[in-house]
Amino acid sequence: MSSVHRIAAVQMVSGPDVAANLAAAERLIGEAAAAGAGLVVLPEYFPLITADETAKLRLCEPDGEGPLQAFLQDAARRHGVWLIGGTIPLAGSDPGRVKNAILVFDDTGQRVARYDKIHLFGFSKGAERYDEAATIEPGREVVTFDSPCGKVGLSVCYDLRFPELFRAMGEVDLIVLPAAFTYTTGRAHWEILLRARAIENQCYVLASAQGGVHPSGRRTYGDSLIIDPWGEVLARRAEGPGVVVADLDPARIAEVRTSLPALQHRIL
Repeated sequence: MSSVHRIAAVQMVSGPDVAANLAAAERLIGEAAAAGAGLVVLPEYFPLITADETAKLRLCEPDGEGPLQAFLQDAARRHGVWLIGGTIPLAGSDPGRVKNAILVFDDTGQRVARYDKIHLFGFSKGAERYDEAATIEPGREVVTFDSPCGKVGLSVCYDLRFPELFRAMGEVDLIVLPAAFTYTTGRAHWEILLRARAIENQCYVLASAQGGVHPSGRRTYGDSLIIDPWGEVLARRAEGPGVVVADLDPARIAEVRTSLPALQHRIL
């Protein structure tokens, strides 16, 4: 791995209409591919965001089959990109909850990885309340995969607050984090945590977000970002649907790790 690789984060403002959300995702994947991206990431909950938290149970698919999985597979193959499919609801062991799963397809449409969100968001401040554990079953396994961009580590939204997850990935070239951060927590912590993950792991970070006011009234923070191994923000989009594109340069990773070999200095 020596050449520069173009990567893209898709930002969306998904609503309750699954078909409309998939059409928007399709258009934005195409936009990223047209900009030269070889790896494209969709945000968390890209097929559905609604005030009805049980709606994801009705949208849930068995692992390996269903229209959401077919959409991701077909889009990856059709656009010739490695596609990291935000999250979709997949069946778990608890019939009353789903797995919030990232699926990764290569540019031929072959599935190469799956990660189930480990850390489940809970928040309560005034009228704003979230309890993902009520409808989501947590994952248990750290997941990385090899791509043309190098070794990629997978995470989702609230995972960002738990640095031990990223350390458990080992040395990766790129951390990917699809998210639907709330406006309240995003405004306070989003950028600083993402830049910290890039700096401490000396790798690129790509965060693909939901960003705007949804039909349900929920407001997500947005600010999809691509960050380099020194913590510099290379590209961002504040709010609204769109695509964020930047180049991942393996030489930049090597430069940072050579000049400041912090990963080799770890004791614990």
